[in-house]
Amino acid sequence: MKNRMHLYVSRKNLLTWLMALCMVASAVTRMVFSGGKGTGDTLFVWSQIVLPIAATLLYPAIALMNGKELFYKTAIPVWMMVLYAAVWIQDNVVGNMMIWLFWIALVFFAYLYTDITSGRAHAVLLLLPLVCIPLGFILYFYRSGLLGGDPEALRACLPDVLMLSGVIVLVFAIRIHPMGEYHPTWGDRTDGRRIRTLPAMNQVSPYIMVTRNTSTNYYEDSLEITHIDRYIRQKRREGLTSFGITHVLLACYVRTLCKYPGLNRFLAGQRVYSRGEDVQYCMTIKKEMTAESPDTVIKVHLSPRDTADDVYRKVQAAVESVKSTPLDSDFDNTAGLLMLIPGVFLKFVVWMLKTLDYFGLLPQFLLEVSPFHGSLFLTSMGSLGIKPIYHHLYDFGNLPVFGSFGMKRRAFEVTEDGSVVQRKYVDIKFTMDERIVDGFYYAAFFKHYKRVMQHPEILDHPPEEVLCDID
Repeated sequence: MKNRMHLYVSRKNLLTWLMALCMVASAVTRMVFSGGKGTGDTLFVWSQIVLPIAATLLYPAIALMNGKELFYKTAIPVWMMVLYAAVWIQDNVVGNMMIWLFWIALVFFAYLYTDITSGRAHAVLLLLPLVCIPLGFILYFYRSGLLGGDPEALRACLPDVLMLSGVIVLVFAIRIHPMGEYHPTWGDRTDGRRIRTLPAMNQVSPYIMVTRNTSTNYYEDSLEITHIDRYIRQKRREGLTSFGITHVLLACYVRTLCKYPGLNRFLAGQRVYSRGEDVQYCMTIKKEMTAESPDTVIKVHLSPRDTADDVYRKVQAAVESVKSTPLDSDFDNTAGLLMLIPGVFLKFVVWMLKTLDYFGLLPQFLLEVSPFHGSLFLTSMGSLGIKPIYHHLYDFGNLPVFGSFGMKRRAFEVTEDGSVVQRKYVDIKFTMDERIVDGFYYAAFFKHYKRVMQHPEILDHPPEEVLCDID
């Protein structure tokens, strides 16, 4: 994937709009010239009128709305055009052998277009002759009528000529993104990049260990927090009045991701994905510390490059946005809308959401409000005055790590010289999806996590290096 090119088109390019004009003209002329033709033949209407019109409208829509990042998806309307052409050939070409040869050529055309636009083939210059070949075939097929001035021939070929001319025009608007930055391609999701170089065992295991809760590992440890307490008091003196251990634990977690980015992966649809530098932290809060006060959930977008101050400001902004208003969070509002659906139908709606999520088709706004989609859920049992718990993962969504920490406790320990000292600890517990990384990786992550916790002052400065996850 490192050598993969990323092609894009810009809305600011006049050629992109010229392509859109050709495509819209193709759709309009096809509707006008079709008239009532084939109204009694359902297959003809859908394959020769509806399908090409949909393709010629979808193509410019993708290029204009998502041409910067998702230009490769123009292959979808291209395959629709190929399907339309396959039915046309069936009706207009004589001889089974010739029909099969044309079908093979069409499939090869669509495959090559898909391969080039997704950046897996370094053959951008082939796009122009590739599109000119079918245009030349159409003009050759109708050559007698066009040269003879037959209006029927013109009406028959004009929509297809405009459609292919639009694609040819867009070829000249295509640009290549500079190397070094990853861009999405087939197999990626809106919330993550697919990891394609995992060992075979890691790719097969999600099909064997299907659910998240049957694929969990558990980790617990005790953190000596003398340095952390001193650091918290310092940050409060600097003006971060609500700064606490939650912010330290979270800042240490995102800082450890700089060296071990594999913990920011997730599993969806039996495949492993990486969120890159988008660390999505989910947290349950109460507007008031009473048993009657309902819970609500917030999601904060962090980065491995964040300092402790950055983490504090982002988390506090999200908390205050919920606590300072009479309205609930976006998650509560979305859940409230779902509760308007009767129980039987709600079960179907949830099943549909799970199915869409499996294939990575959930809308971005639902992913944003969902607490079941994220990098980490960290909850404070210490604020409730109890020890940490092992919290289950959710089989819906893709959250791979759920952590909790308890109240502070003191312990008397004997040092090497025989003296007794009092130390302060916080216990932590994590529930983790073992399918995103192996046990060795988890162990290395938590060892480094504890080392960062022992020197929280390094969180005041951005990291010197942020490693990228594997391809």
